[in-house]
Amino acid sequence: MKYKLTDIIDEDFAAELSVASAAGIDIGSRGAKGVLINNGYLYTVLKASGVSSDETAHELLETLVNEAGISAKDVDFIVGTGYGRVALNFGNIPFKGVTEITCHALGAHYMNRGTRTIIDIGGQDSKAIQVDPDNGNVTEFIMNDKCAAGTGRFLEKVAQLLSLDLDELGECALRSESPAEISSQCVVFAESEVISLKAKGVSKEDIAAGIHLATARRVKGLLRRVGFDNDIVFTGGVSHNQGMVRALETEIGSSITKTKLDSTFAGAFGAAISAFQENAKLQYVI
Repeated sequence: MKYKLTDIIDEDFAAELSVASAAGIDIGSRGAKGVLINNGYLYTVLKASGVSSDETAHELLETLVNEAGISAKDVDFIVGTGYGRVALNFGNIPFKGVTEITCHALGAHYMNRGTRTIIDIGGQDSKAIQVDPDNGNVTEFIMNDKCAAGTGRFLEKVAQLLSLDLDELGECALRSESPAEISSQCVVFAESEVISLKAKGVSKEDIAAGIHLATARRVKGLLRRVGFDNDIVFTGGVSHNQGMVRALETEIGSSITKTKLDSTFAGAFGAAISAFQENAKLQYVI
């Protein structure tokens, strides 16, 4: 996808990102995202994470530069983030790895200038991040990466149990009239509850809604521990799921900010912004 920078972020921020060509590559556990900022435009690409993080990253970069009508050698700096960042190498193009927490915070800040809190739900973990609204720096964060509850992998498993595609699960939950009560915070026991509810004839819609609310409660627990304010941005692959958006808003009692750029790309966008900053430092040293 191609966007004019001034259409999706503040004009002041867009002006900052007009002096170089920079890319951000976010290799997550299940999805890989790429963002290229070049000549006042932003380009995005999304694909499944492959077996080789480096190979996937090069495929993302090739797609981005082709869309922009430039070559890889025209890119001034690349920042990698996500689980696969440590395996990346772009040869002669200056490169640095940056944590996904830092990149999500920076990306969300540029997508929505007032961002104070980020909910990030990916394939294998979920995070609550507090952000300084003045500069996009992380002030506090907490992560759940020890249990699948509250992650995309959990929702994927539930979708399978309900004979739904993952993309259908959220929409199914939105049609619920009486969400089922899912009491367990453990994935194994929650799966057993889903099977039991199916056997009792509870509708897919009500089970899906109950699962989303249970997942939202898990995330709310993270938010309580880190503290949260309004101006909440929801990032990560699960941010596409409107059933989860509604469940989170219900549980935390606050609306989630809608951004003009798909917030799935927050990490890759933040990585691209970080690449601009690193390139500026490089030019200053030279």
